[in-house]
Amino acid sequence: MKFTVENVMDRHSASQAQHGAKHEKPVVSTAARLLALTAVGLSTLAPAVRAQSATDAIARYREMIADGNPAELYEAAGEDYWKTPGGPKKATLQSCDLGLGPGVVKGAYAQLPRYFADTGKVQDLESRLMTCMEQIQGIASQSIIDAPFGKGAKKDIEAVVAYVVTQSREMPIKVTASHPLEKEMYEVGKRLFFYQAGPMDFSCASCHAVDGQRIRLQDLPNLLKNPGAATGWGSWPAYRVSSGEFWTMQRRINDCFRQQRFAFPLYGSDVTIALSSFMAVNAAGGVMLAPGLKR
Repeated sequence: MKFTVENVMDRHSASQAQHGAKHEKPVVSTAARLLALTAVGLSTLAPAVRAQSATDAIARYREMIADGNPAELYEAAGEDYWKTPGGPKKATLQSCDLGLGPGVVKGAYAQLPRYFADTGKVQDLESRLMTCMEQIQGIASQSIIDAPFGKGAKKDIEAVVAYVVTQSREMPIKVTASHPLEKEMYEVGKRLFFYQAGPMDFSCASCHAVDGQRIRLQDLPNLLKNPGAATGWGSWPAYRVSSGEFWTMQRRINDCFRQQRFAFPLYGSDVTIALSSFMAVNAAGGVMLAPGLKR
């Protein structure tokens, strides 16, 4: 199948018309409120001092809670799900092949997205897990796609993501574009990265194509080159303090589309996988530090 920005975006728009886009009001944790109060206090300082102080405050905050990253709770739940029989077929996911052989989890995420011969597709971790859950456990992929983030069948797959991702922590990122379909996905992801449209006339590049850019209290990595791409890709998925939830890469990209005022991409779509492929290949050689901890 030939991928282009136009046909991918057309499928994306058509899918949204069919399924609709859902946006939930975030649950703000106590930690997030304290962080917000700190930001308000910093707003009275001179801009240059305020920017540096905000960066330092965020760094100190992350250091304080890094040893107790709540993503560990999701990881534990994901490991339990991986090893426990479930779905209509009452089977575990321990025979799922994430690219390094059936059941091999260690280091798998550091090499995703990648081409899988059994599906004939380039898949990221979440779309690959959907394949395994459907084929091994009998859980329909559509039930995962239709579920809101953090709920139902999607909540289970998010927990498994936390477990799998943790098994690649501190390993080198080894995503390549060697297969012809991997090369296509990378090129489509590159075009999508620069695709500028919508009511705000934004693209991914509007925020992530230069060094030293920031929005509010957040530094924005340059995803076009290392080490920015390694920093950005390597720290996601992550636990977001502001929402009190673990966010997968699919959800992170979904939120970027929201910020650009685009229609949300369909979960596990070619749009999200192409963008992930572009970021991951650019991040190759960096170190995987996910699950991260974000504001």
